[in-house]
Amino acid sequence: MARFEWRTSLCATDFPAAAYDALRLRVTDHTPFNSLAWLIAAEQALDAGQQVHVLLAWEADELRLCLPLVAGRERFFGMRFRVLHHLGYPLADRLALLSLLDAADMRQALQLIRQRLPHALLQLNELSEPAGEESALTEWMAHSSTGERRLSCRVPVHLISEADRQEVSGDPRYKLRRARKRIAACGAEVRRIVPDAHSMPALLQAISAVEAVSWKGDEGVGIFASARSRQWIDSAFSALAAQGLVRLVTLELDSRCLSYRLGLLEQGRLYDYNLAFLPQYADLGSGRVLLDEWIRWGLDEHWHWIDASRVSLENSSHQLHERMTGQLEHWRWSFYSWRPSGLLLGLALRVWHRLKPRVQQWRAKRPASAPQPKQAPLPTAITTEGDHASPSHSQR
Repeated sequence: MARFEWRTSLCATDFPAAAYDALRLRVTDHTPFNSLAWLIAAEQALDAGQQVHVLLAWEADELRLCLPLVAGRERFFGMRFRVLHHLGYPLADRLALLSLLDAADMRQALQLIRQRLPHALLQLNELSEPAGEESALTEWMAHSSTGERRLSCRVPVHLISEADRQEVSGDPRYKLRRARKRIAACGAEVRRIVPDAHSMPALLQAISAVEAVSWKGDEGVGIFASARSRQWIDSAFSALAAQGLVRLVTLELDSRCLSYRLGLLEQGRLYDYNLAFLPQYADLGSGRVLLDEWIRWGLDEHWHWIDASRVSLENSSHQLHERMTGQLEHWRWSFYSWRPSGLLLGLALRVWHRLKPRVQQWRAKRPASAPQPKQAPLPTAITTEGDHASPSHSQR
């Protein structure tokens, strides 16, 4: 049987960092968003009303589970409910569940969470799952008043191969050619950058200035949009750059950044995390050129995959759809407790699932010219689309 332990911070000097890294590396689908550097930055950027609780499970001296949870309150139906999320939500694009426990120990883990952290809802977002394997979280579904496993997004991915040394075919070829001609005509140049801890802050300052004047800045949905997210991104990417995990491609004119794509590289997989461009240079088509630069860089340095990191579940406009060779799925797991608050939210979810088809039919039948009334957003677990995260998360 596993031996469980609670910690209240990942930043403590006695946190078992070496054991954590060993566990992370044993979980084959781990991502940079599972790294301690990312999670510590997320913890340091928490709001005053949020607390971290880290559940560890040991077998002898080997760490078998690390689940860092954030407890806070969220509003549903005008009332506030206690909700738990995985640390890193909502800016972590893809997470692996760091667990090597069997079903019995996972049941005990859920019991311990409910004893220590009474809640209405435990929700784990953007989890990837190995193909053909049952998730360890399946055990929790049968022990919840209501459980939901819901698709968050299908991420386009591109397997880098020798074929990428040839010019891409079809419509993307002509779009790339036109973009390269426009870029050459204005004298701009593409740069590949491998930041380190020293250069990362200045680079983040430069690309945040691009985002600020882009449509993301206008709508307040960028990764630098708030003081909290800015602190998080600055700290996380500086720490990850120190580990050699950050990659950046830019389009520059006279040393001024016009456009960029920011990514994280681990295990030969490049996660295309964020991009923005100056609006006055939108006609250059730089995003497609910089994406092609990712692929060419991968050929030169023997990367295996280019991932879109995260996209919207519906109507995604990510340019990697033009080059994708496959897709990966992200899942959102929701576990409603047996407390009155959990029973209430679970009931509301089930009622919504029954009403949703009728609501969709009613909306489809309405005349296109009819004015659309403003509606208050539905609760997180009862949204009408799979992609419910904050705008900064869904519009990368």
